[in-house]
Amino acid sequence: MTGNRQAIRRSGKMIVIAAVLSLGMAVGVNPAGAEESASVDSKAVGLQAASWLLTVPYGAVKSAYAIGGGMVGGLAWVVTGGNLEPAKGVWVPSMTGDYIVQPENLTGEKRLQFVGPAAGGVSCLWC
Repeated sequence: MTGNRQAIRRSGKMIVIAAVLSLGMAVGVNPAGAEESASVDSKAVGLQAASWLLTVPYGAVKSAYAIGGGMVGGLAWVVTGGNLEPAKGVWVPSMTGDYIVQPENLTGEKRLQFVGPAAGGVSCLWC
């Protein structure tokens, strides 16, 4: 039994180490270039951190919206006997758009688009 516990602990430690290393690579940690990090603009770092923090709830809501749109579009396809136009009218706006918040969205340089553009000429109430 103790062998199993040790294996579980060891694999848990490996997962934590892998997660920390992955996060370090995603953030762009460069221990060798520590002197370069002093010149990084603190406003840019703050915007990046805020965009990451806001992406978590925003991305969850957007993903749920897209999944719901996929279901409703599929239902529209079934109800109309396989006609793709009504289905695309739901799928395209619900599944396109922005899934992450970027720093440009927070500064107003780029609009955050929750609902994507309407599908080829099909009107969309939210677009």
